[in-house]
Amino acid sequence: MTGKTQKSQHHTLRDTVPNNLDMSDLNSAANTGGAGVTNLTFIGFGEAGNAIAKGLKGEDLAIEVAAFDIKLDDKTTRSAMQASMRDAGVAACDNREQAIGNADIIISVVTADAAAKVAQKAAKFLKDGALYLDMNSCAPATKAEAAIPVTAAGGIYVDVAVMAPIIPRGHKTPMLAAAGDPDNVNARLTAFGLIAAGLAPRFVGTEIGRASTIKMLRSVIVKGMEALTTECFRAAVKAGVASEVAASLDASSRGRGWAEQASYNMERMTAHGTRRAAEMREAAKTLLALEVPPTMTNGTIIWEDAMGALDLTLDPAAPLDEQMKRIEPQMKKNPHRFRNPSPI
Repeated sequence: MTGKTQKSQHHTLRDTVPNNLDMSDLNSAANTGGAGVTNLTFIGFGEAGNAIAKGLKGEDLAIEVAAFDIKLDDKTTRSAMQASMRDAGVAACDNREQAIGNADIIISVVTADAAAKVAQKAAKFLKDGALYLDMNSCAPATKAEAAIPVTAAGGIYVDVAVMAPIIPRGHKTPMLAAAGDPDNVNARLTAFGLIAAGLAPRFVGTEIGRASTIKMLRSVIVKGMEALTTECFRAAVKAGVASEVAASLDASSRGRGWAEQASYNMERMTAHGTRRAAEMREAAKTLLALEVPPTMTNGTIIWEDAMGALDLTLDPAAPLDEQMKRIEPQMKKNPHRFRNPSPI
């Protein structure tokens, strides 16, 4: 089976599953897969899993897609998660064994602090030779830890680093990867049709954690700049000099203006700060492992954590002063969040 298989010879999950089937029927469809059909499973189905799944749904691939997320275990979040999976053309599985047992490819997109534990649990159900694509934003040491049970179970662990926001490009987002045998992994991804479809990570070595090292050290700058702009422009708005500060910075830089950049960064942090703080704790671990004190990164963790806890939905295109009118009252409710360092 290759990416050149003609559409008349196969169907995607969306094509083969009628809309009126219940969840047990969907699960059966995803876990049985006919001859020549690749079974792909997502472990975790938040923003990343959803975006990648929707992107793959639009490709001409002989792939059946299923997913398991811990929100399916919680009756308060189960219905919403099932709807999210259904909307993406993905079969919701009742447990890990059902999701993983017949999977040729597993894509792990959970939270950074859960990645190693999830890999350990998944390893119990892996079939021999299954590709385990760990796309979580973790320290290289965390990736190395996650690889141990997967490899011991006969799976092929791939350290994948997603190098840009997953939206809007989904599965076509630039990615780096490291694996024990990159040529073999690349050949299999090609045979499954994923490389031609755009899910084509660039291999940077054979050492598990190398791709993540690049990602983590890049994040020190990217997320650090978010935190610095928030700290700077919160003070600038309070002092009534935000436009002057932005103009001064604009004069020494190119591209997006700093006021616009600050608004964009604040929206990113309120929307994803909690997840980004977890990523930055992994970045801090990476720095410590390299014997570099994470002084600035610790401050980034505080800001990302605190902004993510504000429970605000902001418009990234809104003017900076309008953003701050919504942010400040929420900050004042929990001032301690902006003073106490979050442990790494």
